[in-house]
Amino acid sequence: MGKGPETIRAAAIEGHLRVLTERIGIRLAGSEGEQQAATYIANEFAEAGALACEEPFPVFERAVESEDLEVCVEGAWRSYPCSLFSSTPGTRGEWLQAPLAFFDAPTDYQLPSLEHLRGKAVVHLGCHIESRECYRRLLAAEPLFLLFVDVRYPGTVPLADGMFPSYVRDIGARPTLNVAYMDAWEWKRRGADAARVRIVAERRPSTSQNVVADLPGNDAEAGTIYCGAHHDTQAGTVGADDNASGVVTLLELARVLAPLPRKRTIRLISFGAEEQLSVGSAHYVRVHRDTVAQEGRFLFNFDSCGSLMGWNLLNGNGPEAMFDGIRAAFAAHGLTLNIGTEIIPYTDQFPFAVAGVPGVWFGRANCTAGRFFHHRSDETMERLSCELLARNAQAVADVLAGLAAADPFPFPRTIPEHQRAGLEAFWEDLYGGWRGL
Repeated sequence: MGKGPETIRAAAIEGHLRVLTERIGIRLAGSEGEQQAATYIANEFAEAGALACEEPFPVFERAVESEDLEVCVEGAWRSYPCSLFSSTPGTRGEWLQAPLAFFDAPTDYQLPSLEHLRGKAVVHLGCHIESRECYRRLLAAEPLFLLFVDVRYPGTVPLADGMFPSYVRDIGARPTLNVAYMDAWEWKRRGADAARVRIVAERRPSTSQNVVADLPGNDAEAGTIYCGAHHDTQAGTVGADDNASGVVTLLELARVLAPLPRKRTIRLISFGAEEQLSVGSAHYVRVHRDTVAQEGRFLFNFDSCGSLMGWNLLNGNGPEAMFDGIRAAFAAHGLTLNIGTEIIPYTDQFPFAVAGVPGVWFGRANCTAGRFFHHRSDETMERLSCELLARNAQAVADVLAGLAAADPFPFPRTIPEHQRAGLEAFWEDLYGGWRGL
């Protein structure tokens, strides 16, 4: 029996977190902050003994100078906080004003016509568009602008978010802002009848990057084990949990896995532009489609995995034996998992599943809606436990080391047959399919 991975260091995780969240800070896709993070990650991968490089790809950077929202409540104009969706336009510094219309998105897309939204300031109850056809109908109604409400929890601050880039490319966009749930509640309760917005912003062509680090195996025919996270953030947040927590875990995994003998290559990837809908991972899979399809054996992806209080989530697409092995590795460290097998198209695991690679996404929840500080300015290091991150990472180190050395590989390279059509449907609808951006 070979020697296992060294101990994951909570102190090292804390140090990396401080660099990403305090020294660098907000890391929007295509921004200087995202590039600084990528450079730091590449250097740390190399220091750990991995063969590291950056793979750039084009994105549009969200560049906002100012964003103003006023709502007419009981005859008086009042100012409210807001956050411009990435991938959507500003107003060129001009005020746009329109009557308010509340749109109950979970049910109102069933209406035969959306003409009543024409020229309106639409309060869209729901933070996501559920399909390309829904978005096409919404834009065809020609609202003046959109105010999106995250209905997962009754928050008091607007959350950062974005519109899917392939939707904007193919259908277009209106000025779209997130607003706080409780603000929208008050507008409804008090009979607010109009809103106006002024946004100085641009959707600026820029470059993001995937940071790829290889720990080579000794058998070129044995395949590749992937392990990923993403280093970008949403607007206005330093993203300690989403997803500096995943990136710092990758860095420690590189250090403890590098010295071990292995049959298969372990490829660690810190993806850029995940917050624009996994643009970096989708780009990687498109560019390396043949290699991923032929050599990829497994993917373990970290995203938002450090919450101080909560429970571990593991969701994936692959054979039952894959889940059994991961569950056993965590149990060996006294850790438990809430395991699901849904198709979740909003993580960096998803494009690899579309390419046929079995894999999982790992995170932590702290409320039934997810994480109460998700995409907020208070998503700082104080929300996390470095000790917990280290403990979970130790279990994953065992998983990756075991799979990289296994002979034969312990589970087949298969995606459940009943999920394949769903994967392809989401890939085409949300991501624009294999043609990309």
